[in-house]
Amino acid sequence: MNPFKFLAPAAAIVGITLPGAAEPIAEGTALPAVACLDQSEKEVKLAEIGAKGYVLVYFYPKADTPGCTKQACSLRDDYQAITDKGVKVFGVSMDTVQAQKAFAEKYKLPFTLLADKEGKVAEAFGVPHVAGFAKRQAFLFLDGKLVWRDLSASTDQQASDVLGFINKK
Repeated sequence: MNPFKFLAPAAAIVGITLPGAAEPIAEGTALPAVACLDQSEKEVKLAEIGAKGYVLVYFYPKADTPGCTKQACSLRDDYQAITDKGVKVFGVSMDTVQAQKAFAEKYKLPFTLLADKEGKVAEAFGVPHVAGFAKRQAFLFLDGKLVWRDLSASTDQQASDVLGFINKK
């Protein structure tokens, strides 16, 4: 029996990186040219959307779980302040389109959730993922270039962390 089969989901949720994980993209890197379906089954091309202005792409392990809900609700609760700074927000997990839609509707999330079922978006960003669970990380781009990253993203402080960085600039 493979012990990683049972350890991988728990490791991803608590933010432990298992051996063989990808290296996250570095500051100054261009927003990856990757496309994915959102919770409404529309294709989202991140590099096109993020060519101008701020774009926050945050990864979370699983929709509608306690930590992921706190993280999403942090961004929801401060969404006005975030969008006042010109930030477009995209949440990414390896859930299905249907799970993302249900999560967005249940918690009235005003931003786009991407269904990265195959892990292509996570791989493009260098986000570790195992057994269908991505590690919690956040990336902020300005005019298509990475300006800030949080490789151990907070759950209930995600919005204030992003705003704190922007307000320092």
